[in-house]
Amino acid sequence: MAIEIRVPSVGESVTEALLAQWLKRDGDLVRKDEVLLVLETDKVTLEVTAQATGRLSIRVAQGLTVKIGQVVGMLEEVEGQAAGRVEAPRAAAPPADAESVAAKKAEPAAEEALPAKLSAAASPSAAVPGDLPPSVRRLVAERGIDVREIPGTGPGGRVTKGDVLLYLESRSAPAAAPAPDTAAVCPPCSAPLTEEKTRKPMSPIRRRIAERLLQARQTTAMLTTFNDIDMGAVLDLRRRYKEAFEKKHGVSLGLMSFFVKASVEALKAVPEINAYIDGGDIVYPHYYHIGVAVGAERGLVVPVIRHADRLSFAEIEQAVRGFVERIRENRLTLAELEGGTFTITNGGVFGSLLSTPILNTPQSGILGMHRIDKRPVVVDDQIVIRPMMYVALSYDHRIVDGREAVTFLRHIKECIENPERILMEI
Repeated sequence: MAIEIRVPSVGESVTEALLAQWLKRDGDLVRKDEVLLVLETDKVTLEVTAQATGRLSIRVAQGLTVKIGQVVGMLEEVEGQAAGRVEAPRAAAPPADAESVAAKKAEPAAEEALPAKLSAAASPSAAVPGDLPPSVRRLVAERGIDVREIPGTGPGGRVTKGDVLLYLESRSAPAAAPAPDTAAVCPPCSAPLTEEKTRKPMSPIRRRIAERLLQARQTTAMLTTFNDIDMGAVLDLRRRYKEAFEKKHGVSLGLMSFFVKASVEALKAVPEINAYIDGGDIVYPHYYHIGVAVGAERGLVVPVIRHADRLSFAEIEQAVRGFVERIRENRLTLAELEGGTFTITNGGVFGSLLSTPILNTPQSGILGMHRIDKRPVVVDDQIVIRPMMYVALSYDHRIVDGREAVTFLRHIKECIENPERILMEI
């Protein structure tokens, strides 16, 4: 029985996808639940698995755009014991053609003829004809010359002693200096350099990212404000409780949980940054869905931690780790990317010192984290070295004023520099 392989629905707003890659070849035998192909939409990348064990027939090649519900392949179902003995087909060795066989047979003959030719060239006497004058024969024998290389000027084209002497002079004369190689000195002067280009179509995810970033620039009055944070207290807390935290909760204690908790407290203090503009209204959500930007191989995705205000540090870290694993395995669902009210992005993992993050519309705020550097700062009128991080808040100035933005960052700074203000569950 043949089973249709269709493009699955991934959300009401998604009508098409890119068939990014077939992981199996046409005619392959595949097991049930094996991954057959990878689809890319403008929001998520997902894998399509086999519904049964069978032989694959590909109907749509990879790299093409397909509609939701479209048939891209067929699976001829395999029943009985064959289902348990499916093996990946082995590539057959290409048959040897007649020319290659003949060439291999001719190789020994060529190898045998080669020593004979070399031995003849190595023996000057074999190259000396018997009709040469004695003086010429003696001269070419002493000098080891092959007479056949000397053009004769004597009667009947015979080689004379003068011809041999002239040949010796020409062979010992210094070679004329070669003309300057203009191509080597100045390649562009004689032949232009080849400038290669590669043109690749944008993936749906990359197109969507470009559209959203451009939309944020064109439809919002975006502004960025900065502050710096002393990370010493958080780093010390992690160092003291990291092992106990991981032993109890099965996940490492990272920085993101601190910033998610601090952001929730700051959003409660400044609700405008958790709000968004809808037409002529300002909508204030009474929940805190925090998006966490993750750089994936195919593009940036922002999965959402829902009701972050109700989660413990361990639950936040488990949620982040789960997102990273599902992104790596292409198992992230569309529902996990929707509904965020505020976003955090961490450029510090790539070594960024400072940046101005772009809003994730329709949200009104995004917090940018950066790398931690040891810098000299003044503490109690003393210059000391402290682990410092720059943070940036980009916000929509139509709804958030500068005073509110600065207040928000000050709350973040206070919560991170005094983490005892946030409830820590270990």
